[in-house]
This record gives sequence, structure tokens and C-alpha cells, in this order.
Amino acid sequence: MKRGDFKRISPTLYEIPKSFRSDMLVPARFYADAELLEGALGDKSLDQLVNTATLPGAMKYALAMPDIHQGYGFPIGGVLATELPDGVISPGGVGYDINCGVRLLGTYLDEEDVAPYLDELATQLQRSCPHGVGRGGSIRLKRNELKALVEQGGTWALKNGFATKMDLEHTEENGRIRGADASKVSKRALKRGLDQVGTLGAGNHFIEVDVVEEIFYETAAERMGLFPGQIVVQIHCGSRGFGHQVCSDYVKRFQPVVHRYGIKLPDRELVCAPLSSPEGQDYLAAMSAAANYAFVNRQVLTHLIRQSFEVTLAGKVKNFHVYQIYDIAHNMAKIEEHEVDGNRVTVCVHRKGATRAFGPGSRVLPDRYRDIGQPVLVPGSMGTASWILVGTEKSMAQSFGSTCHGAGRTMSRSKAKRTVYGSELRKQLEGRGIRVRAGSMRGLAEEAPIAYKDVDRVIEVVHGAGIARKVARIVPVAVVKG
Repeated sequence: MKRGDFKRISPTLYEIPKSFRSDMLVPARFYADAELLEGALGDKSLDQLVNTATLPGAMKYALAMPDIHQGYGFPIGGVLATELPDGVISPGGVGYDINCGVRLLGTYLDEEDVAPYLDELATQLQRSCPHGVGRGGSIRLKRNELKALVEQGGTWALKNGFATKMDLEHTEENGRIRGADASKVSKRALKRGLDQVGTLGAGNHFIEVDVVEEIFYETAAERMGLFPGQIVVQIHCGSRGFGHQVCSDYVKRFQPVVHRYGIKLPDRELVCAPLSSPEGQDYLAAMSAAANYAFVNRQVLTHLIRQSFEVTLAGKVKNFHVYQIYDIAHNMAKIEEHEVDGNRVTVCVHRKGATRAFGPGSRVLPDRYRDIGQPVLVPGSMGTASWILVGTEKSMAQSFGSTCHGAGRTMSRSKAKRTVYGSELRKQLEGRGIRVRAGSMRGLAEEAPIAYKDVDRVIEVVHGAGIARKVARIVPVAVVKG
């Protein structure tokens, strides 16, 4: 991809026209500023974006957010809507960590309340919340119990004492994607999921204690219960080995499927099936099961975080209650209605490393947030700020109700480990007052801030483009990494 291959539509939006390649069904658009554009040209992410514009049923535009970087098949930061019934669904448009997402928890505490106990709290969170590659948790399920969990999602967590009704109300889809079917999941996936509910995993997953540094949209912040100096908690994780296995199984299964349906692909990593086909329906049901697993995983971690706050702060502060602000996915394919060329159409929206960002008035939002728009949670890279946004009317009009999901990598994990010493990074972070609890120094090095784009710059792009609105900026004071 070269500069001459695309045109600038607005200060933050670029378009690769449909005429760029004969197999493109729609143009490809991406959000960026000058510096982020240079980063996107440094890998194959824009070529991958063009490839997604060739998929059967593609509607309006193939899109990429400013945190775009190279992924499997689809770029990370990619959004593609395909028209039902015969538009395709692609595992590569969801990713291996199905329903990797972010949950934001609020407290009634400010930084001064917690400061004397922050080291103890960080250690307790590390003890209570299992983390690390392949690590299991304290919940050991039988196969029939796991099948019920993946079909019921948040409802299962509520029945089993891990959730409150408010938790579910403040979770995307109330924590349950309907249509999940455990019979469409392999025995291998079920086996991998038996002991990983309520575990953080590794990689870029984390639990982070943050302080609300600045408020930008008072009405929305007040509705979410946010105030300057407040202690909040982020959880970033997904469906663990269960979701990874679901994706692996269907990528393999779909290899011959594309030939059966006469689908020609520019990249075999884009394997897909018509959503109306038996194979497409099977993947949708299995993906939904993995999404429900992830919702429950973050819910159980919420339960463990609440216990950690109680163990650490009971009798020391007035109110250690932890409540849920919102939970949102950023690796998912969803069946939604959107307006395209003046018509309401039903589409399958793939968001891979992109966040749903529905605007004010959407019927799927909880009553509390309906008039301000959906909360959008954008974690930074360890040691940098994270952001709380809301969806807008422009996101509905421009990007199928989607926006960015994070900072976006600029450096591979292997390069980060060659460049950064984990022990030195830990010293730097703790020198800035950030308590670090990590499973390994190599794992810590993989997620060094230097390996990511500037999240503040990413946010300025989506805010400037109008596909999300800034609510609050939060900064870390303690982080637990796998």
C-alpha cells in the first residue's frame, strides 16, 4: 500500500477506492492522523483491510480504526458488515480470543482513601485472580455444567451467586448472546474450558486499579458515577482456551467450505461461510457460546475483585463496595440492524479489535445510559492512560456503531522482549507510583508501553471524527498482569 493508493476524505478519514482492485466489492476506509497513518503503512494491515472488502455481502465500506495493526486475516481494528442472509461470517473477522473485552468497575473511594493500602490491595488481587498461560481457577466444572454456562452466559452467573442484576443490566447483551449452542462446540474446546472460568490468562490481559484523572463530559460522567480522583478497576480478558479452540476448529472446518460455496479469497486466512449456510450457522452458535464464556469469565473475576476489596479494606474505609459501570466486547460478530443508503438492513457486523459504540436512543442500551449513548471502554498500554467514551449518532452513521478498542501494537511481542528488560520496566513503572504484580518479567516486557501506539492520539482521532465522545481519562496506580 502506497500513499497514492488512497485519498483523504476528512482530517481523520482516508479512503481506498473500490477501483483500487478489481475484486473489491466496497471501498475501504480507515481513521488516522498523520503519525498513525505512517504506522499503518509500516505493516500489511491496510492490505488486509482491502482484502476484507472482497468478502461476499460486504456493505458500504470495509473500515479500520486508528489502532489498526496487522492481524490474522482481518486487520486488528477492522470492522466489516455483511448483508444477510447470504453475506459471509468469518472467524478471522472475530479473532482467536472471542469476546476479548473490557469491564469497568466503579467505587465510592478516592485515591487518598486507598493509598495507604494500595500495595496490599495489589497483592490481594494477584492472589485472588488466577493469571498466567494455561492457568486454571478455583471453579472446576463438569461438562454438563459448562454447557449450561456457555448457553446461559450472565444468567448462569446470576443463578450461581457471581453476579447482581445490575451487573447484567450494565453488560453488553445483558451478558448473554442468544443462540449459543454447546453442541456446536468441540470436545476439545469444552475440555479446555472446564477449569478456566474466573482466570485472567496472559498476553495483554490485565486487571488494573485506576484513578479518574480528568472529566470531559460531565453529564455522561455523572450518569456513570465517575468523579475526579475516584478509584476504578478495569478487567481486560476474554474466552481463554475455550474461545481459542472454537476459532481454531472453525478455521480448519471452513477451509474446504469456501470451495463448496464458490468463494474466492485473496488470503486463505479469510476463510468464511455464508451466514445462511449450515456451516455459518454452526460457527455463529459456537462463537456465541465462547462469547458467553467470556462474559462469565469477567463476571467471576468481578466477584473475586469484590472479595479482594473487602479483604483489604473492610474496617479501614467507610465504603469498599464495587459496582459495575459497563462491560463491552471488542472481538465479536453481531447480527444488527443498520441504515445503509437510506434503508434499514440486517447485517452481520464483524468487529475485530473494535468496540461497539451505539449512540443515544439505542434500544439495546440500559435505561441509565440510553440518552447519553453506550459507554465505550478503551484500555491503554500498561503504564499509560485509558479512556472512557460514549457512542454517538455519527458512529451509527459512519462506522456501523463502532470505534477503536485500544492503543494498537507497533511492535511484535518477540521484538518487545528483545528490546525491553521486564525487571527494568517494572522499576520504571513503580518509580512512577504504579504497583506492578506480574507472573513473569518476560510477559511484562511483551506489554511494555513502547510496543504500543499513543492511546491519547488514537482517542483524539475517534473523538475528532465524531465516532465516539470523550468522557473521562483514567490513569493506573496498580496493575496485575499474567
